[in-house]
Amino acid sequence: REVGQRMVFDLTFELDECDALLTDRLDDTVDYAKVCELVWLTAQDRSYRTLERLCSVICDRLIEQFDASTVTVRATKPEPPIPLAVGDVSVEVWKERP
Repeated sequence: REVGQRMVFDLTFELDECDALLTDRLDDTVDYAKVCELVWLTAQDRSYRTLERLCSVICDRLIEQFDASTVTVRATKPEPPIPLAVGDVSVEVWKERP
């Protein structure tokens, strides 16, 4: 935790409605650059002790910001700092809009 670690995030959204299905306009869909920025800012905002909590907070913020009906966030730590030969570890959290 003191040094920080590289993490890889996988995100899945479910949207009730998406005008881009009909219009094919970028303005009518989720701005993925903003999604990436929100994830990065959330991960940098404070130090989380668990991947579970970090994923949960990211889910909440994505649902709020982008009005998704459900969001799944998977955070993966490549080469985690544990004394075993493990390639990576992941945690996945799924939430739906209340």
